[in-house]
Amino acid sequence: MSNETLAGNIKHFSRSRLFSNIARSTTAFIALFILAFGVFLSIYSENFLTSYNIGIILRQMSFFGIAALGQTLVLIIGGIDLSVGSTAGLCGIMFAYFMVRMGINPVISIFLALFIGGLIGYINGLIITKFRLGPFIVTLGISGICSGLILVITEGSTISGIKGNVLFLGQGMLSVVPVPILIFVFIALVLTYILKRTPFGRELYAIGGNVAAARLVGIKTERRIRTVYLLSGVLAAFGGVLMACRYNSGQPTIGTSWVMSSITAAVIGGTSMLGGVGSMFGTIVGTLLMTELSNSIVVLNVSQYWEQVMTGGVVLIAVTIDAIRSLTRNTN
Repeated sequence: MSNETLAGNIKHFSRSRLFSNIARSTTAFIALFILAFGVFLSIYSENFLTSYNIGIILRQMSFFGIAALGQTLVLIIGGIDLSVGSTAGLCGIMFAYFMVRMGINPVISIFLALFIGGLIGYINGLIITKFRLGPFIVTLGISGICSGLILVITEGSTISGIKGNVLFLGQGMLSVVPVPILIFVFIALVLTYILKRTPFGRELYAIGGNVAAARLVGIKTERRIRTVYLLSGVLAAFGGVLMACRYNSGQPTIGTSWVMSSITAAVIGGTSMLGGVGSMFGTIVGTLLMTELSNSIVVLNVSQYWEQVMTGGVVLIAVTIDAIRSLTRNTN
């Protein structure tokens, strides 16, 4: 088959109605799947739609979802952050360390933890922009450093004893709504406004679309990239702090699965791994899907070992959808 014929077949296929709907309306498609799968789970198990289980889903999606919002910003500029999980874990541990072992005020402890997260993110962005290194290897290296520091600080043990009103952030309820989900949605709304209504947000899309062109029109690309990685670090840290408040302790396992989950949630929700495309609402939908799938393991009484298999499958689906979207944009 000639290259011309192959290209023609691909172009014809990409313009089919089903293909275009999936490629261009990913968020709506995923939302429908979430609804349909939720109906199936509610029929199969009477425990799925209980207030207790719904509360678990909302809290669980909030913790790693906040990190996924930061990951979305990074993906929009054409980068990737493999350190979000270890940043969340280290900052959750440091928050507990400041409160429990050093007796520092809870509010100050939170800000110190967020500062550490922001510093980690800024270092990521600084190395990437100053030394022109790929974000994959830089953030992977930083992730290894943070994971090692967690073990050095905790020696593999949990820092327990977080007490006081600060626990409201991870455990509290406003009426029937868990506080973490309100925080998650609020952050998503603020970031949506920034992306859609401010010059800074529009510059991020421009950088992801074509960084060279963005630089030519006067956008300070290096500064914007460092700022985005800083924000990703702060959001990951905040997710780790909320997780520590939820469990009254800083646990070394906080954030261990967040890297894959955050990337998958963003891409499933419509964010392109090539940059220039993405939304916070799509990431919320993707986060809900990942959490629903994880919860289904418990509801369906399936072995927990299958969760990684399921997550890996969703990752492949997310990458495939992203490739389809890119192919559609390139052939139209």
